[in-house]
Amino acid sequence: MTIRKTVTLVEEINSEYGAPASPPLRRVAIAAVFENPLAGKPAGSDLKPLVDYSLELGASLTKTALATLGASPAQLRAYTKAALVGIGGDLEHGAAMIHPRLGMAMRRAIRRGRVIIPGHAKVGPPGTTVDLIYGPLDDGWDLDAFDSTPVLIHDAPRPNEIVLWIGYATGPRVNARCKGPDQKEVDALVASFTSG
Repeated sequence: MTIRKTVTLVEEINSEYGAPASPPLRRVAIAAVFENPLAGKPAGSDLKPLVDYSLELGASLTKTALATLGASPAQLRAYTKAALVGIGGDLEHGAAMIHPRLGMAMRRAIRRGRVIIPGHAKVGPPGTTVDLIYGPLDDGWDLDAFDSTPVLIHDAPRPNEIVLWIGYATGPRVNARCKGPDQKEVDALVASFTSG
């Protein structure tokens, strides 16, 4: 794999709409910009090289993300992933990066993560924005852990590149106070569909 560069963004949010965060919410988003070995190849090409890349990058980017945050896996509350494919590739190249194995590599590195990792792929030119959608690690109904942040790299992806993003957050949205359903409420609703 030929990695042209990595980019790391760290946010420390101390307050939101006048409400202080104690402790501050810390998020890290880290990206690898690398050459797409399938760029320009016909649809239907074997995606295994990209799946293999995702395993390698999932482990190494997570290690760097934890070191950058200065956090232990126990301090994490949310995670995310995304891929941006240059216009010489296709959407399925991004899907191959984030769906089959990346999440398993991220979970293995932090030894946590029962909930599906929100993620998406898109195709675009350099400077295309990707919204990283953060979701909870272990409790799917931890609605306060859902959040998003837009990211971009001004010179990536070039037509023959892919940008793979992963991210972690240490807490809920600042000033979070939305109460949604819990698992019992959803189970009761779903059961009502079949009982009537």
